[in-house]
Amino acid sequence: MKQILIYGAGGFAREVAWLVEQCTAAGQAVQPVGFIDDNPDSHGKELNGIKVYSLDQAAAQFPQAEVVLGLGAPALREKLATRVQEKGLGFATLVHPRVEKSRFIEMGEGTVICAGSILTTNIRLGRQVQINLDCTVGHDVVMEDFVTLAPGVHVSGCVILEKGAYVGTGASIINGRLDCPLVIGANAVIGAAACVTRDIPPDVTAVGIPAKPLVKK
Repeated sequence: MKQILIYGAGGFAREVAWLVEQCTAAGQAVQPVGFIDDNPDSHGKELNGIKVYSLDQAAAQFPQAEVVLGLGAPALREKLATRVQEKGLGFATLVHPRVEKSRFIEMGEGTVICAGSILTTNIRLGRQVQINLDCTVGHDVVMEDFVTLAPGVHVSGCVILEKGAYVGTGASIINGRLDCPLVIGANAVIGAAACVTRDIPPDVTAVGIPAKPLVKK
């Protein structure tokens, strides 16, 4: 049985713990053994019946465990991933049993795919990608490290999401072409319910239909 530690103690972390339990119920050899929280006041308490530890405590008690990052913000996940690696712990990849996907999917370590999502074919996911509830991902999509899809995101075919991009709840991204994919730039944020119809530059927040970068005043 693979022991799973969830880094975080907020809403998504609790959802990840439920995801692990659903994987266990479906016959996967995984078990949630603890949350990791940087807030000392939470250490030793229980959250939904699972004990909360500091990173040092968790690494000492569960040296063979694998960690899932239960936080949505890409930059914070990257920072915490480095801390986990420095403690000598590895990362688990979790796919909810109610995910539909073809066998032509590449997944990097730490990937989390939540219930109800559908991934079609020839898709490449980097490290620590998060795909939340009820997302769809079309053919020939690339998501680089630490990309996040919030619930209900729809990504059409031939799209590249560069490192650290975040796509908000209910947003849609139309298809590119194999010879000219649509690109969401590194660390870009796509607002909730936006519709992306053209490339989005790195390090901007884009909102609306069609999605356009916010103009700084």
